[in-house]
Amino acid sequence: MTKTIEADVVIVGGGPAGINAAIAAGRRGVSTVLIERYGFVGGMTTAALVYPWMTFHTMEGKQVIRGIAQEIVDRLIERGGSPGHMRDTIGFVRMLTPFHPEIYKVLILDIFREAGVRLLLHSFVDEVRVAGDRIESVVLTGKAGRIEVKGRQFVDASGDADVARLAGVPFRQGRGEDRLTQPMTMKFRMRGVDLGKVRRYMLDHPDEFYKKTPFDELPELPLTGVLGFYKHWKEAELPINRDQVLFFAGPEEDEVLVNTTRVQGLDGTDTEDLTRAEEIGRRQVLMVAEFMRSRLPGFERASLSQVGVRIGVRETRRIEGMYTPQASDVLEGRKFADCVARSGYPIDIHDPAGKGVRAAWVGGDGAYDIPYRCLVPRAITNLLSARRCISTSHEAQATTRLSPGCMATGQAAGTAAAMAAKKNVPPIEIDIFELQDELRKDGACLE
Repeated sequence: MTKTIEADVVIVGGGPAGINAAIAAGRRGVSTVLIERYGFVGGMTTAALVYPWMTFHTMEGKQVIRGIAQEIVDRLIERGGSPGHMRDTIGFVRMLTPFHPEIYKVLILDIFREAGVRLLLHSFVDEVRVAGDRIESVVLTGKAGRIEVKGRQFVDASGDADVARLAGVPFRQGRGEDRLTQPMTMKFRMRGVDLGKVRRYMLDHPDEFYKKTPFDELPELPLTGVLGFYKHWKEAELPINRDQVLFFAGPEEDEVLVNTTRVQGLDGTDTEDLTRAEEIGRRQVLMVAEFMRSRLPGFERASLSQVGVRIGVRETRRIEGMYTPQASDVLEGRKFADCVARSGYPIDIHDPAGKGVRAAWVGGDGAYDIPYRCLVPRAITNLLSARRCISTSHEAQATTRLSPGCMATGQAAGTAAAMAAKKNVPPIEIDIFELQDELRKDGACLE
């Protein structure tokens, strides 16, 4: 027998986008349900150890993502769960935001209770019931059997456009010429790292590190990230198609998060490919951790302390929406009349087949607009998208996929879904200026 739950707004996916969508909707007094497959919230930021949050700012240091996202940072600071926004010592962006994932998980539960959000964990959506051009319900599989969740408005924050695909929304995947996606990465943490020794080595050997590293400021800055050790990596000749080591400091003083493994050529929406990716990624973790311990200064006493619950996925499906931002929109810092979020993160494409990372920085005032239309899918009238599966090109997705941007599009989608539910209209028909006013009232940056 199938249990039934009803809500005004149903959100699938408990990552940064789904979290912020649920808070935004719940605070507007509509009944809100958030569905998450794991036993905790946070999505890739907790399950796959995506850390730190990059970035709330432009390269010039102007903050362009605030609202609920900034509230979460502020409340983490109050609980000792984040130092706040800090200078990026890699130099790839201006600012980054470390956070403690376990404190984050519990903080979000408290905010959900305040906002009246109903949370369903350990629940996997495997069916979407559609009547005409509307979703009537999603069906969950869990330990106790099936649950049907009926809703008036739905938000797909699954990351992989799972709801949209099951509802029949057209989608794209990967780059245009071969559908290859950005590689997956199994992230891990190491403890016992002497970051002071790492810093001293960087200052003595600047040529072995990323060219944008702020070496003139490095003696005075807290070390937040490192990209380089080119010589050590090349000499090791590990069977990983990458050309440098990347890690970030924290959250503890002797701890780093390593983002160096690379699994290419596999589909993050295919069960057999994901199974293979998990195996390859975990084998690479052991290789990289041993390489760092045995070869890198500062890691002599380090040990592997945590590996992601799952492999990190940068790119899978993207919905076909009412507008599809292109690389040129990002690089020109383009403005849109229906802007609902902004971002200053550069285009950051980890090569789907080669060793490198292709980057390009935002022009204009250092930030680009994310238009409401790219959250609105074709074919289904009561669905919005958020997170990395919004409508974009392959190149533009390489910036919109980052966590702070997902938080911003999540807040926009949740606000719009609540407004549409209250007015009993499709999301495409809500007044964009009213939506923008509501977002501004809640602290979002739209200019």
